[in-house]
Amino acid sequence: MSIQNINVALIGNPNTGKTSVFNQLTGLNQQVGNYPGITVEKKIGFCKFPHNIKANILDLPGTYSLNASSMDESVVIELLLNKNDKLYPDVAVVVTDVENLKRNLLIYTQIKDLEIPTILVINMSDRMKSKGITLDIPYLEEHLKTKIALVSSRKGLGIEELKNLIISYRTLPNEACLDMSSIDKAYFKNLKEAFPNQLLYKLWLVITQDVNFSNLDRNELRSTFTKSHSELKRLQQKETIKRYQFINEVLKGGLQVDASMANDVRAKLDRVLTHKVWGYVIFFAILFIIFQSIFSWSTIPMDFIDSTFASLSSWVGAELPSGILTDLLSQGIIPGIGGILIFIPQIAFLFLFISILEESGYMSRVVFLMDKIMRKFGLSGKSVVPLISGTACAIPAIMATRNIENWKERLITILVTPFTTCSARLPVYAIIIALVIPNERIFGILNMQGLSLMLLYLLGFTAAILSAYILNKILKLDSKTYFVVEMPSYKLPLFKNVAINVVEKTKAFVMGAGKIILAISVILWFLASYGPGRDFNEAEKIVKERNSYKPLTEIEFENAVASQKIENSYIGIMGKAIEPAISPLGYDWKIGIAIISSFAAREVFVGTLATIYSVGNSDNEATIKSKMQEEINPETGHKIFNFASGISLLLFYAFALQCASTLAITKKETNSWKWPAMQLVFMSGLAYFVALFAYQILK
Repeated sequence: MSIQNINVALIGNPNTGKTSVFNQLTGLNQQVGNYPGITVEKKIGFCKFPHNIKANILDLPGTYSLNASSMDESVVIELLLNKNDKLYPDVAVVVTDVENLKRNLLIYTQIKDLEIPTILVINMSDRMKSKGITLDIPYLEEHLKTKIALVSSRKGLGIEELKNLIISYRTLPNEACLDMSSIDKAYFKNLKEAFPNQLLYKLWLVITQDVNFSNLDRNELRSTFTKSHSELKRLQQKETIKRYQFINEVLKGGLQVDASMANDVRAKLDRVLTHKVWGYVIFFAILFIIFQSIFSWSTIPMDFIDSTFASLSSWVGAELPSGILTDLLSQGIIPGIGGILIFIPQIAFLFLFISILEESGYMSRVVFLMDKIMRKFGLSGKSVVPLISGTACAIPAIMATRNIENWKERLITILVTPFTTCSARLPVYAIIIALVIPNERIFGILNMQGLSLMLLYLLGFTAAILSAYILNKILKLDSKTYFVVEMPSYKLPLFKNVAINVVEKTKAFVMGAGKIILAISVILWFLASYGPGRDFNEAEKIVKERNSYKPLTEIEFENAVASQKIENSYIGIMGKAIEPAISPLGYDWKIGIAIISSFAAREVFVGTLATIYSVGNSDNEATIKSKMQEEINPETGHKIFNFASGISLLLFYAFALQCASTLAITKKETNSWKWPAMQLVFMSGLAYFVALFAYQILK
């Protein structure tokens, strides 16, 4: 017997538990990607049913209605309009929340009017008793002209009933909820006569929404049945009123609420968590705990991954026959894979906390709380979490922008998030501050080095906010701003949802940005491992000739050869080539090499300088620091790392986008190289000029 494939679309308002229903149906059998050419996330799961039926279950973006105000909603409308789309649903499953049925049913009535077989899911049935809610399911089924599954996605109740309804979708009633001609008889009569083979509601959506319908010439339809913007809005409002009149009439007979049985815990919590003072205090306290935990908990697995791949690299280099392939594996591919996997603990922990906050209902309160402040800078309340997440790592922070519906606000957040001081900058800051800032105390309390570090963090966040303000003025992108945030009920996070979210987000990073990071790591290995001419290829001979009068120990000889090779490698030549451009900043060619190398990851800066200054592979800070302190500019006779050059370097790394993986994830999230290229040019240019200004003033 052949397998029958059906497409099932899960549709509903945000926070109705739609994704929980999706997870109950599919488990980890999911694929996450983007719709072609746009940044809206597409999530498809697979589920096997009895009778050889396999369902492709599409979790559509949360939407309040088919009157589109965001890219997410436009995606939903275009899919439901075009039967030629390979994902066009055979059956639509509209998920609603038992506490918000009136609002949730608006989109249900719209989808019914598209004459798609539709099942109504009333979720969170386990809360009915505590809220004093009683439903007359047969009455609701009769008047809403559908079949209803009463489920609790948290407890897995009603899921089997839902599966049975999906299997028998062909038997569902196929009737519209609203007679469109009741809105304007003459207008819709003419519309029907002009297009007798099309549904009136589909025609109406094409006229009023910025969506495509493959069966029609949209321009011809709009030009023939055009109305003024205000007139169309008036008719849309009339349509919405009629839909709510229908919904109210149905719920009057099918829904009863005994207010005396409902508790008011939610209102009491909201008064505290959204308070104009205590709300902020609680939010920042939670963030402090979260990021302290991220730094503390991720250190152990990150160190384990780092040491494991370092040991593996050393083992491969020692055990395999010497040659290009061994060098590529031990110095390029293995460190490259390690550079991908080392981010996983931070990503996993960050999304663990974000998922818990979202599942509990608290994240919506944070968004509401911060929106008024952030909107002044061209951002939204939803930009707060990515910006603060950037203190751990810009990669998961940029991934966290996916919950920002407005494309312009999301794009600006993505572009400015790398300004936030991440943990990768800390090794650079630590050694430069130790070199150029005195280890003294102000007023006997404030440590100058610690104060400098704190100021660098504040500088990064200030740069992000000001850049957002500038970008908001410069970027001319069409985007509608409707700040609608759902205030869901508080609930204990569902472990299954949290676990699936963490796994999917982590997998998306490894499979997406990881490929690009690995490729760049291999390129950097090649540039540092090879070079033209005698100065590179005969490094050992040159070192012996140079030190013939003073025999070197074996370790000194190996370090001197490594220094000779890296100076004359391709990446060393690049460092020499950019020296005229960076010398006004107080840098020499060696710092230039470290800057180029650290493009793979900022923390590479310290290791590169360690090699250049003949410290071998040791990352012992004191040893590196002593060598750096002794480094003299042969032309001026002054120390390379003085107060002026040190401050210049700190400011350069505060602003520069020295992170290939950040560019990779920006490309993935924007589906274009245009935005990461602009991000790189803007941040690098700003870093250069700020560092130049600082050095020239301070020297």
